[in-house]
This record gives sequence, C-alpha cells and structure tokens, in this order.
Amino acid sequence: MILSATVRRLLVAVTGLVLLVMYLPLLLVVLNSFNTSRSFAWPPTGLTLDWWQRAWHSDGAREAVVTSVQVATASTVVALVLGTLMSLALQRYAFFGKNSVNLLVILPIALPGIVTGIALNNAFRGILGLQLSILTVIIAHATFCIVTVFNNVQARLRRMGGSFEEASADLGAGVWTTFRLVTFPQLRSALLAGGLLAFALSFDEIIVTTFTAGNGVTTLPIWILNNLFRPNQAPIVNVVAVVLILLSIVPIWIAQKLSGDPEALR
Repeated sequence: MILSATVRRLLVAVTGLVLLVMYLPLLLVVLNSFNTSRSFAWPPTGLTLDWWQRAWHSDGAREAVVTSVQVATASTVVALVLGTLMSLALQRYAFFGKNSVNLLVILPIALPGIVTGIALNNAFRGILGLQLSILTVIIAHATFCIVTVFNNVQARLRRMGGSFEEASADLGAGVWTTFRLVTFPQLRSALLAGGLLAFALSFDEIIVTTFTAGNGVTTLPIWILNNLFRPNQAPIVNVVAVVLILLSIVPIWIAQKLSGDPEALR
C-alpha cells in the first residue's frame, strides 16, 4: 500500500502523540524517584539519591519483593504445566466441545480483574472454606497466567504441524518419548516466552491479589498501593515503581524476541 507524504506525516504525528501520552507519566515517575521534594514539586527543586538508599534499606519493600517473586514463580510453574497440557490436547486432538473448552481456557484473561477477584474470593471462602493465604494468591494468578502459556504453545504447535510427531510414532516411539525428543525441543522458546510473560503478569498483578490475599500477604504492588499516600513513604514508592518498571520490561522484551524467533534456543 502506497501512502502519500501527508498521510505518512500524519501517522508519524499520531504515533508520536500516543507514545508521548503512554510514556510521559512513566518518565515522571523515574524523575520523581530522584526529586528532593517529598511533594513532587514541579519543576524538581533538586536531585538526590537519598530515596534510592532508603528504598534499599526498607524491610517492607524487600519482603514484598520476595513475596511477589515467590507467587510469580509458583504461578508460572503451574501455568507452564497446565497451559502446555491444554494446548496439546486442544491442538492435537479432536473431541466434542473442543471450541467451547478453548473459549473457557482463554476467558480468564478477557474478564475484568475485579470480576475474577470477586469470583475467586467467593469460591475460596464460601465454597471451599479456605483461609486466604499465599496459596490462594498463587492459584488465582495461575488462572490468567495459564492463558499466556496456552496461547504461545498453541501458536507454536500450529506452526509446527504434526508430521514430525506422526513420523516418531510410526518409528515406534511412545507418547512420552515423542514429546521428550520431538515436541518439547520445538516448544522450548515458546514455553520460555510464555513463562516470562506469565511471570511479568503475576509479578505486577494487584486487583486479583487484593481479593485473594490474606492479611499477612503483601506483594510488591499491594505494598506500593498501601504506601503511596504516606508522606514519608511516597518518594520511596517512586523508587520501587522504577524498579518494577525495569523488572517488567526485561521479561517482556525477551519473550517478544523468543516469540518471533523459533530458532532462538537451538
């Protein structure tokens, strides 16, 4: 499609405006993490590393980071196992209700977080009689992390086709041997990409966590929310937010590279 010079300039201007609206607030967060003013006066009255030093020595922030890493790691492992199994079942086998099952697997990522949180809270406390804890948070996060793994693996299975697996079966290999020697090596980059995305989603999830975490469970996003409006903690919150931005960018960037390069891990 050939575009005129005017249309191209218009598209560039619109793209630049959208990116500015998206990323200017993030740049302000980064700048305020060095701002000497506790009230985030604009323009900044000066720059300091004092907030970064205080954030490094904050016990609450460190404990929240550890909790978030534990929850994200556990939910990612669950998502990798269940997401892979479901994608294999729905992509390699035909059965009644297949399309409906496929929709149900993807639905949690499309539902508003508050709906998912309320539903899981009612299920844990009302139907199952469970006390809210770190375990309920892991289960809750796994419900939407599964979708990222499922989508990545299913897309890779479609691209692969089933000829290599059929050839392996014809040569006498069992299901497990075929998966271990044929299917899994071709899925490795998709699994890593899906796992990284699932980890990033879980690490910064707050809405579902709010409804499914007990009183003693404080993830990093919840810690940020609880301390955001405290005058003595607000500058430290900006520092933690910057760290969270960096931690979110890295796995998403790696996942994007792996998703577009099936040979990345070979």
